[in-house]
Amino acid sequence: MHEENVLRNRIPNQHNAGAGGHQPAVFRMAELDADLDRILPSPVLPPFWAKLVVGLVAIVCFARSYDGDFVFDDSEAIVNNKDLQAETPLGDLWHHDFWGSRLSSNTSHKSYRPLTVLTFRINYYLSGGFYPMGFHMVNILLHGGISVLMVDVFSVLFGGLQYTSKGRRLHLAPRASLLAALLFAVHPVHTECVAGVVGRADLLCALFFLLSFLGYCKAFRESTKEGTHSSTFWVLLSIFLGAVAMLCKEQGITVLGLNAVFDILVIGKFNVLEIVQKVLHKDKSLENLGMLRNGGLLFRMTLLTSSGAGMLYVRWRIMGTGPPAFTEVDNPASFADSVLVRAINYNYYYSLNAWLLLCPWWLCFDWSMGCIPLIKSVSDWRVIALAALWFCLIGLICQALCSEDGHKRRILTLGLGFLVIPFLPASNLFFRVGFVVAERVLYLPSVGYCVLLTFGFAALSKHTKKKKLIAAVVLGIVLINMLRCVVRSGQWRSEEQLFRSALSVCPLNAKVHYNIGKNLADKGNQTAAIRYYREAVRLNPKYVHAMNNLGNILKERNELQEAEELLSLAVQIQPDFAAAWMNLGIVQNSLKRFEAAEQSYRTAIKHRRKYPDCYYNLGRLYADLNRHVDALNAWRNATVLKPEHSLAWNNMIILLDNTGNLAQAEAVGREALGLIPNDHSLMFSLANVLGKSQKYKESEALFLKAIKANPNAASYHGNLAVLYHRWGHLDLAKKHYEISLQLDPTASGTKENYGLLRRKLEQMQKKDV
Repeated sequence: MHEENVLRNRIPNQHNAGAGGHQPAVFRMAELDADLDRILPSPVLPPFWAKLVVGLVAIVCFARSYDGDFVFDDSEAIVNNKDLQAETPLGDLWHHDFWGSRLSSNTSHKSYRPLTVLTFRINYYLSGGFYPMGFHMVNILLHGGISVLMVDVFSVLFGGLQYTSKGRRLHLAPRASLLAALLFAVHPVHTECVAGVVGRADLLCALFFLLSFLGYCKAFRESTKEGTHSSTFWVLLSIFLGAVAMLCKEQGITVLGLNAVFDILVIGKFNVLEIVQKVLHKDKSLENLGMLRNGGLLFRMTLLTSSGAGMLYVRWRIMGTGPPAFTEVDNPASFADSVLVRAINYNYYYSLNAWLLLCPWWLCFDWSMGCIPLIKSVSDWRVIALAALWFCLIGLICQALCSEDGHKRRILTLGLGFLVIPFLPASNLFFRVGFVVAERVLYLPSVGYCVLLTFGFAALSKHTKKKKLIAAVVLGIVLINMLRCVVRSGQWRSEEQLFRSALSVCPLNAKVHYNIGKNLADKGNQTAAIRYYREAVRLNPKYVHAMNNLGNILKERNELQEAEELLSLAVQIQPDFAAAWMNLGIVQNSLKRFEAAEQSYRTAIKHRRKYPDCYYNLGRLYADLNRHVDALNAWRNATVLKPEHSLAWNNMIILLDNTGNLAQAEAVGREALGLIPNDHSLMFSLANVLGKSQKYKESEALFLKAIKANPNAASYHGNLAVLYHRWGHLDLAKKHYEISLQLDPTASGTKENYGLLRRKLEQMQKKDV
């Protein structure tokens, strides 16, 4: 056996030293250590092979997601996040949130995870673009690596140190650590973290969280039979790794709390129940508690507390000293007026999280928007779940505090610590969170669940003769969970599968119907998309995004009256919804209500000053009203805000061309092509201008380049034919007229020009005769 991070000393043959004992922070090797491990229905493997098996199993469970798409939040956090691209300075990552917005912005989500975004950026650089396979492979390997690391973590939690004539030797509890690590590796609740690329934040946070915990354990490596001495270096390194974990995801800071619990209750062996009893009985021996006299422990607690406070202060300053703004649909319980209703629902959410750990069969990418209706009365049958949760928790806490067996107390204490402490940021106890239930936040708490489950199997094995039955149950759980991981990973491979899988779990979730509708709309199936959007609005009558998207589709289908009603309702519900204001303006423009449309566009720009698409549509309105200067100014604003806005550039060129400002049109066209050199529509527009300016050679080159980029555009061939017709290259003109008419036989202008050319060629032939 090799040495492990935490070393334990044998306590003298006395009853538990307890809170007031004078022995320094030491562990003892109880008979239960050996019993616990020996009776477990799990094989014994050497550490290397145990880690290899766990790592391979973890990778196999989620390997199916390796070639999946970017799904759900991946689009915003990765595909649309400019922080991944080389044009964005690396320094900006430290001032932006997880989604690429400035932290100081009022619309920022305030998720500060610069190290996770940095790994996305490295992925983007190595992959040469947004190719999801590389991103997914990193996630799968990270989970495999974390699962391997869990063997060491569980060795610390279940093991113990015994002394021999040759010195110290670590009792690793190989059966317990292997079984717990396998249960962790195959837990289906991890699918969101592994198969969803944005779950990398949770994976990286867990990696550094566990390294921080093991580092803190390693601080007590120098142990003798007379006492345990801590290493300040390892304590400081553990704190640093905790800070790194927090920069991957906010949850990482909770490792400092876990380390403190480990130090006080495990290293210091302070018996909480005994301390409480002495406080209640006003026992004067409380003044001589070892905790108060242990300067090393007080020093470490001071380090952990001051470091944690410093991290939180810096984090608070970076995020702009203001919490993120969430809406009622994100977390309806937190907006309830009654404190009792809030408390009941928060506890119900805890019970749902516990159920997902116990029975991870009903998994959903999103649990908001009516998926979990509020409990508004204690007569609601769902309060039974709260009672069951607290019955189990109180039972475990009593076992952890009251057990005379130090080894049992240690395992239960650390199991509960891993279960509860990393979950605290998601509990709504300290601040409002932006979700109801989120499977990703259970990645670290599942460590505590695996500790408790493994301990439960050991307890059952000890008190029953049917060990083969327990072994079969354990094997069945592992295999069923593996199968569930494989199936669930397949559902995360595409948005369509992911969204549809949620219908059976959360049929009342408006966001599920909205996302299915959006997915169908993107694929061009507008009829089906309308049905899902309508259902989303029915389930949540204030769902402005569903109204906006439904209004857009109805606008495209020329159902303008209903589209206007929906978009008007959306902006009434959310007056600062800039996109809905812009779309309302487009509908009003189509209805020839130009003043109302202009007002809607102006309101959209008021709420989103940098809105190039709105400036573009405003320019179109001015062009329809023959307000050419205003139109050009609006389109110029669009291109300033978004230099690659091809439509705005094109409209400027065409308007200047149509109004006879060929020189200005040519200048704008050259400017546009300088910024977007491969845009064939810009080449086409500029070629038309150059042709009218009799710059035939240059115009021809641009037409040919545009045709090479888009060979099936009938207008490109038709206008090139017109150029040749003017230039006198009649055979080439005839050729491209014919190609254009083959591509679009209904083009009346091309037909007319082709007819003129044919008559001219016939006349020339007659003259030759």
